[in-house]
Amino acid sequence: MFNTARKALLAALFAGLTGPVFAADLPVVEEAPPPVYEQPADIGGWYIRGDIDYHKSDVRGVDYMTYTIDPCNCLITPGNKSFDFSNLKGGFSLGAGVGYKVNDYFRTDLTADYWFKSNFDGQTTGTAGGSPVLVTSAESSKMSALLLLANAYADLGTYHGITPYVGAGIGGAHVKWDTVYDPTPGATERNDGSSNWRFAYALMAGASYCLTDKIILDAGYRYSHIEGGRMFEWDASSAGPGFDGGISTHEVRGGLRYQFGGNNGCAAPVVAYQPEPEPVYTK
Repeated sequence: MFNTARKALLAALFAGLTGPVFAADLPVVEEAPPPVYEQPADIGGWYIRGDIDYHKSDVRGVDYMTYTIDPCNCLITPGNKSFDFSNLKGGFSLGAGVGYKVNDYFRTDLTADYWFKSNFDGQTTGTAGGSPVLVTSAESSKMSALLLLANAYADLGTYHGITPYVGAGIGGAHVKWDTVYDPTPGATERNDGSSNWRFAYALMAGASYCLTDKIILDAGYRYSHIEGGRMFEWDASSAGPGFDGGISTHEVRGGLRYQFGGNNGCAAPVVAYQPEPEPVYTK
């Protein structure tokens, strides 16, 4: 019995002494370091865009020529008059463009927007038929335009998938006025509308959001200004020609951009490398 107890005690002592020795030779695998991610390289890419907007335009006054005959009936003297007021209603437009994203912070594009017809109304005051009595006349027309711009944008960084931006554009607009006429029943006043090219510029601000790794939703505000020009022609029964003082437009815009290649800022980060865990031997 004592021999058995003695053997058990010796076995326990041996296990206690040799356990740490064997444990020291066992490898302890440390947890692998986290993978290192990096964004795709800043490589430019071509994109196309489509936009729709609602805009409200203001006409900066309308001036027109008048003609009077002196008492000897030998000289026609031109004069200038202005509309009492001029209002241009809101309207819609459709646009398209092609652009190039240079890097994460700069892109540029060429855009064309067609403004569907907006209603115009105004009023003039003058004399008719040699009478000294002043008579008011209502004026109606419609305006449409094709706006062509070369634009540049500064993207201000991406926050939770949203990229705010500011931009500016310069170009031209082809403005078309329909016939200007008095809508009063029985009125005969009609002046043919004019169409012409004019200088234009725009200022933009908005934000974009990644829908997929290639499709971006774009929403924003654009202020555009078209310089003044000829609005209607001369008519022997009334007056003219007439000139608008310029068209300022406030636009609320929305659209989509599709980028064909390069990094548009929407691609998910890629794993640069995945460190392998290495066994570490403790002593």
